[in-house]
Amino acid sequence: MNVPRIALVTGANQGLGRALTEGLAARMDPGDLVLLTGRSHQRVTGAAREVACLPGTRARVEGRVLDVTDTDAIGRLADALHDRYGGVDIVISNAVARLLPGESQAERADEFIDVSNTATHAVLRSFGPVLRPGGRLLVIASSLGTLGHLDPRLHRRFDGASLDQVEYAVESWRTAVHHHTATEAGWPRWLNVPSKVAQVAAVRAVAAQRREHDLATGTLIASVCPGMVDTATSRPWFDDYSQAQPPAEAARSVLDLVFTEHVDRALYGELIRSGEALDWHSGTPPKEQDRMVRP
Repeated sequence: MNVPRIALVTGANQGLGRALTEGLAARMDPGDLVLLTGRSHQRVTGAAREVACLPGTRARVEGRVLDVTDTDAIGRLADALHDRYGGVDIVISNAVARLLPGESQAERADEFIDVSNTATHAVLRSFGPVLRPGGRLLVIASSLGTLGHLDPRLHRRFDGASLDQVEYAVESWRTAVHHHTATEAGWPRWLNVPSKVAQVAAVRAVAAQRREHDLATGTLIASVCPGMVDTATSRPWFDDYSQAQPPAEAARSVLDLVFTEHVDRALYGELIRSGEALDWHSGTPPKEQDRMVRP
């Protein structure tokens, strides 16, 4: 008897998260379950109903209200899925806080960090232990997440760091933003750069502890850069959107990682773009005028 597979996507009621949910529901089997999660009950319920009714949908689709800034709620959901189903098979951490160019980065720092980083840490801590053999735990990140995009003074905070050390670095960054000392310490004003580096570092930290066991069981933990995606969150930041992908197209490379039969050792724990691992130490610190030139 086949055990139904369980998949979960955060930040899934619109944009890339919605496209990922649709793709999972189309490529998984009848009897499998895809959980579409988000903060708004109305939006989550409506989106789940719409995905369930799409012509290509095969798996069951259910909505779950999940505010990723509530780390206890993430833990409770992971425990509940473990108790009911014996674990999960696919987790895609996709939630992101929308930030507009005209808004103060410093004033929005707490929300941005809570959604992009604190939540990522909680997903890794809570869902890593309940990920079944052969499962996939993917964090949607960015090519800006390589270490070289930070000032060299900050590299030691993330290079080879444990998850506890990554969390400490993130909270140190948050404190520096509030105390107006971030710039002199080397932190860029644009929140997305240290946030993405920290996301990738967190994934690397967890993967380093699990690598041999996961590879032996065909399990993949990694961060993924989907490329430039045409969404309401990203559109305000770009002058030229000619190369942007619709969410469904951007989701395809992520879904290919989910459904690949064999895990490539070279990809495990890495930041993956277009099926290849990016060099963790690559990149250069962006200038203020160059912000958001790459996804």
